[in-house]
Amino acid sequence: MSLPTLKIAPCLWFNNEAEDAAKLYTSLFKNSKIGTIGRYTDVGKELHGKEAGSVMTVEFTLDGQPFTALNGGPMFKFNEAMSLQISCEDQKEVDHFWNGLTAGGGEEGPCGWLKDRFGVSWQVTPRILPKMLSEGDSGQVKRVTEAFFQMKKFDVAALERAYEGKT
Repeated sequence: MSLPTLKIAPCLWFNNEAEDAAKLYTSLFKNSKIGTIGRYTDVGKELHGKEAGSVMTVEFTLDGQPFTALNGGPMFKFNEAMSLQISCEDQKEVDHFWNGLTAGGGEEGPCGWLKDRFGVSWQVTPRILPKMLSEGDSGQVKRVTEAFFQMKKFDVAALERAYEGKT
């Protein structure tokens, strides 16, 4: 796998977990794979502090979207200012990604947000939600909004009941 030819591709900075993160993510998404793994040499060790032969970068794709994971050290941490969004077809898919990404020490957050065990923020959202919020009348939008503000992991059936006024 070579560097992506897209104009914009995400690079995720980890301390030492780039390969483990890529393995987790590629196990959850269809049409995904790990590509080239780059390794540190002794060159620049005074800057990066990594042992020669240790993983520097991991190129991977998630459902066809290229990413790079970099083991850059502990100086930068992920936060909610940047998140990756997953648009899910149904409850089964919401559950699949939610359970997979929170496993092993991930943290649930409000309104479909979570942090995986590496600290990366994700939004696991049913595809129907933006449609409900943009196409519904004011009563439907209000009910759906009230419903999802009470949720951590989205409950698609509960959102549909709220939209239909069947709470």
